[in-house]
Order: sequence, then structure tokens, then C-alpha cells
Amino acid sequence: MNPSWRKPAGMLLVLALLALWCVVVVSLVDLIGLPPVWTLPIYGLAGFAWLWVFPMRRLLRWMELGQWRN
Repeated sequence: MNPSWRKPAGMLLVLALLALWCVVVVSLVDLIGLPPVWTLPIYGLAGFAWLWVFPMRRLLRWMELGQWRN
């Protein structure tokens, strides 16, 4: 059994998505200028929705199965 190239490529994409998310969300929160009490819920919602619900779930599925959709 040969190792798949999808897992190393997928991990690089995961790291790139995390870096992109950090830059975008921190920039947006600074632009909005909310009090520090509201930043934690915004980071939590943005992280859950953008990383896990949308692109990350499909990326992890592709890494394991080689398919984007069901």
C-alpha cells in the first residue's frame, strides 16, 4: 500500500487556511472597533463557521476519501 499525497497536501492547505483566517478575522475585528468583551464570541463564531462548517469539512473528507462531496 502506497501512502497518499493527499494528506501532506491537505495539511499544508489546513495551515494556509488557518493563517488566512487569522489575518482576515483579526483585521475585521480591528476595523469594526468593538469592545474587547465582544471579540471572543466573534472569534469563536467566525472560527466555527468559516473553518469547520464550510471549507475544512470538505478538505478533511478529501484527505481521507479522495472525494469532495457525498
